[in-house]
Amino acid sequence: MDLYNVMRSTFAVREFTGDPLPDHVLVRILDNARFAPSGGNRQGNRVIAVRDHQTRESLIECTIPGTKRYIAQLRNGESPWNPLQPTAVDEETIAAVEVPTASPLRGADVVLVVCVDLGVVAAFDQHLDRVGLIAGASVYPFVWNILLAARNEGYGGVLTTAAVAQEPRVRELLAIPDHYAVAALLPLGKPTRQLTKLSRRPVSEIATKERFDGEPLRA
Repeated sequence: MDLYNVMRSTFAVREFTGDPLPDHVLVRILDNARFAPSGGNRQGNRVIAVRDHQTRESLIECTIPGTKRYIAQLRNGESPWNPLQPTAVDEETIAAVEVPTASPLRGADVVLVVCVDLGVVAAFDQHLDRVGLIAGASVYPFVWNILLAARNEGYGGVLTTAAVAQEPRVRELLAIPDHYAVAALLPLGKPTRQLTKLSRRPVSEIATKERFDGEPLRA
């Protein structure tokens, strides 16, 4: 496919047909995705391809606490898990939330658990008084390349992170070393439908000239 078409039609796929995603296609997806940049070209990414249903059910269990809080905060009019806006929802209310039983981690043909070696990332923002972001530059381009490559092959997936709230459980389940962080869980498979037109804000609303408060960037 044309690169721009792939970029404009790669959406969050959460429902799958059940058709197989064979290992040889998965290897081709990762073989192309691995050319994503990383800090110092250290390439600290690791992927665990999980097909076992019992293991996936355990991963789904790891997503539940974070999802409960997410839903409770939404119902309370909050921005879920936002570091600038602490939640006003109490733990009892969060615990009482019913989580939908459907999960893309269950319906996908394979779930990729993407990790990054914290020993090779450069976290330039580690001393700033805010949540850290910069270390993700060494792993999330790779994650997005996987989704773009999957779209090019006629498959799809979604970047999920709810399980990371229970990272120690995920690490124990999959024997992930302590110095690796879990960056994303990517359920992949054949989508039940393929969107061809996505809704996004125009460039003039997200880009400005010279300063944050500068003139909108237009063609």
